Amino acid sequence: MPQPLWMPTEPRIQSTNLYRFMERVNQKHGTDFSHYDPLFDWSVANPADLWELLWDELDILSSRRFDNVIDDPKKMPGARWFEGAELNFAENLLRYRDDQTAMIFRGELMHESRRISYAELYQEVSRLAGALREEGVEPGDRVVGFMPNIPETIIAMLAATSLGAIWSSCSPDFGVKGVLDRFSRIEPKVLFTANGYAYGGKTFSSLDKVSSIFEHLTSHPRVVVVPYTESRADISTLPNAVHYEDFVRGHENDELQFTQVPFAHPLYIMYSSGTTGLPKCMVQSVGGVLLNQKKELMLHADLKREDNIFYFTTCGWMMWNWLVCSLSVGATITLFDGSPFHPDASTLMRLTEQEGITIFGTSARYLAALEQAGVKPRGNFKLEKLKAILSTGSPLAEESFDYVYRDIKEDLCLSSIAGGTDLNGCFVGGNPMGPVYRGEIQCCQLGMDVHAFDHDGNSVVGQTGELVCCQAFPSMPIYFWGDDDGSVYHDAYFNHFPGVWHHGDFIEITERGGIRMLGRSDATLNPGGVRIGTAELYRQVEPIPEVDDSLVIGQDWENDVRVILFVKMASGFNLDEKLKTKIKKAIRANCSPRHVPAKIIEVADIPYTISMKKVELAVRNIIHGKPVKNRDALKNPESLDLYKDLPDLQE
Repeated sequence: MPQPLWMPTEPRIQSTNLYRFMERVNQKHGTDFSHYDPLFDWSVANPADLWELLWDELDILSSRRFDNVIDDPKKMPGARWFEGAELNFAENLLRYRDDQTAMIFRGELMHESRRISYAELYQEVSRLAGALREEGVEPGDRVVGFMPNIPETIIAMLAATSLGAIWSSCSPDFGVKGVLDRFSRIEPKVLFTANGYAYGGKTFSSLDKVSSIFEHLTSHPRVVVVPYTESRADISTLPNAVHYEDFVRGHENDELQFTQVPFAHPLYIMYSSGTTGLPKCMVQSVGGVLLNQKKELMLHADLKREDNIFYFTTCGWMMWNWLVCSLSVGATITLFDGSPFHPDASTLMRLTEQEGITIFGTSARYLAALEQAGVKPRGNFKLEKLKAILSTGSPLAEESFDYVYRDIKEDLCLSSIAGGTDLNGCFVGGNPMGPVYRGEIQCCQLGMDVHAFDHDGNSVVGQTGELVCCQAFPSMPIYFWGDDDGSVYHDAYFNHFPGVWHHGDFIEITERGGIRMLGRSDATLNPGGVRIGTAELYRQVEPIPEVDDSLVIGQDWENDVRVILFVKMASGFNLDEKLKTKIKKAIRANCSPRHVPAKIIEVADIPYTISMKKVELAVRNIIHGKPVKNRDALKNPESLDLYKDLPDLQE
C-alpha cells in the first residue's frame, strides 16, 4: 500500500474552508460527514442542494436572488442554472474597498514591487469604467486585451465587466495571425494594449503588431495604449489610438455603477489552443465562472483573505482568469511578467520569499525545469508562509512530487489540478483535508461527476479511460461564438457519449479516489490496438538526466501505429545507442513492451503552446504530411520545422 507524501494535521484540517463547509452541509442536511469522500458523493447526488448552499456560503453578491437552482442536471448541453438571478462579476471582485493590498506586481523591468490596495483598485476601475461608458461600451460589447500580466489588464477587465461587457484577452507574445484568429471573429469595440513587454532580459514593442491587427479588424476598435516599457510611446501612426491616461482623464470622480445581468450573461470569451485549426471561441457566463472558480479557490485551494496567491501565467491562459477571481475572496494576488528564469532560475522562489506568497501556482513544466536547473529552495529561501503549491498545464511527473517535498518544502499541500479552458476551471484537483500520494491528483472536485469511461461507456476504476462528466455544472460554456446552431459545441463534447461531457483526457481513477492524468486522448498512442497515454512515457523519459525534454507521437506504419519518441538533450549530452538502450529499458521495465518506442530521434527543441502544453498533434500532422493550420498559437512555432522530412521516419 503506497504511503502518502503528505498528510495534514487534524488542527490544519479543521482550520480549512472545506472543513467548515462540510460542517455546514452536516448542519443543514442532517448528514454526518467527517472526511472528503462522502461529502463528494453527496455533492454529485444532490446537485441542486450543493450549488444553492455554495451560493450562500461563498456569499455571492446579487441584486436579485434566483428562482430555481437548475432545471435538469442531466441535460447536457442546455441545463439552465440560477434563473432569475441578477448580479455583476466586477462587483463581486470589488466587494472589498479597504487598505489591504489587492495586487502586488513584479516585472523584469522593475527593481521593486508595485502595490495596489483594494481602495485604490476600486478607484482605478471607476475611472476606466467611466471612460469606457463615454466610449459607448454597453452590455454584450466585446472589450479585449493584447496585454502582458500587469495590473492594468485586471483593471481593464473589471471596468469592462462592470458595464456588462464581455472580456477576452491574448498574450502579447502571440503572433498577429493567432490574435486575428481570435479577435477578428468577436469584433471588439475597444482594444487595450501595452506599448510593449519584456522577456528574458529583452524588451519588445507591441505597437507594430497592434497596427497589423487593427488593419484586419472590421469593427475598428478604439485602441487604448497602456504605458509599460516606456512612459509615453509614439502612437501617432497607430489608428484610432489614445494613451491610457488621456483616455481616463476627466473621470476621476466618476461613481462606479455595476450593471446587473442574468446569471447566464456572457462574461469571457476563451479560446482553445487552435494548433490543428481555428481555435474554438468558448463563451462563459458571469455566474458560472464566479461560482465555480470561487468554489475552487476557497474550498479546494483553501484561499482566505489573509493569503497571498500567485500563479505564473500569461493573459492568454485561463489560469490568469482563475487567479483574478481571488479578488472575490479579498486575498492578495501577486502578478509576475517576464521569464521565470531571468535573471536566474531562482527568480520566482525569491519572489515567494520576499512577498510572503502562501499559495504558489505554476505549470508542471516549470517544476521539472526548476529541478533540472539544480534549484533547491528549501535550503536557500525562507518559505515559512508557503502552504500550497498548485500545478497544472500538463500531468505532474512522479519525480516532480519527490522534488517538491525534498527540495522545496516538506509541509505543504501539493495540489496537481486539471480541467480546462473549456470550463475555466477544474474537474479534479486539491483537497486540503486529505493526503497527497505520489503521482496522483487528490480528488474529483465538488459537484463534478467525473468518471473514467472505457470504449463502451462503462465507468472503470483502476483502469485507463476517457475523462467524462456525467452531470451538468454551472461553468460549462453557454455557447461558442459564431456557432449559431450549436453543432460545433455539441461535436466538441457530446459526440463520443451522448448526454455526457467527453473532455478529451486519458485518465485513471485509483481505488483511493485519486486521479492519474495520462495525456490527451486524441494524442493517445495505439500500437497493436493497445491504448497508451503519452504521459506514461514522459514519466519514464524526463527524469533521465541526459534528457532535457521529450515528445512522443504515434506514426502510421505498415497498417499499424508505431511509437516515435523525440528527445531534446540536456546540455553536454548527445543521443547515442547506449542512451537509447537506457531509455528503452526504463520504459519496458516501468510501462510495458508495447510502450517501447520504435524510433528515438534527437531534436533541438520541443514545440509548446503559449500555455506550455506540448503539441503532439501538430507534430503528428507534420510527420504525416498534413498542414498545421495555426502556428501562431505556439510559443515557439519555428520548432515545428525541425520535424519535417526526417529520414529516420522513412525507414
